[in-house]
Amino acid sequence: MARYTSSYLVNLPLNQLPTIINKILQSCGFEQVYQATDYVMAREIPGQVAFSKLVTIEILIDSTKAKSNEVPVTWVVTNDELPLQTSNHCRQRFEEIQQMVSQHQPWHLVASATS
Repeated sequence: MARYTSSYLVNLPLNQLPTIINKILQSCGFEQVYQATDYVMAREIPGQVAFSKLVTIEILIDSTKAKSNEVPVTWVVTNDELPLQTSNHCRQRFEEIQQMVSQHQPWHLVASATS
């Protein structure tokens, strides 16, 4: 199973975060499956790649460590594909998402880390 994570500290009020996350997901071709206060789950829309390569995203919002305008957010990007190549479908989608997150206008990154 391929799995890539990235953590961000964003300069945005906590109540605006779900709307911005949904816009980023939609612009990358993902549909939101589930949303809670501290958690969002989305999946890649089927039809472009094999079922085993479909990517799922889990977004963890750490509201317990949130300050007035700084919120820690962790994105976990996974699929059922074995990461036998460094440039697999999951990695490509992960990099696309990272690029979209860093370029999104109302989303001001304070810090980021990937693994």
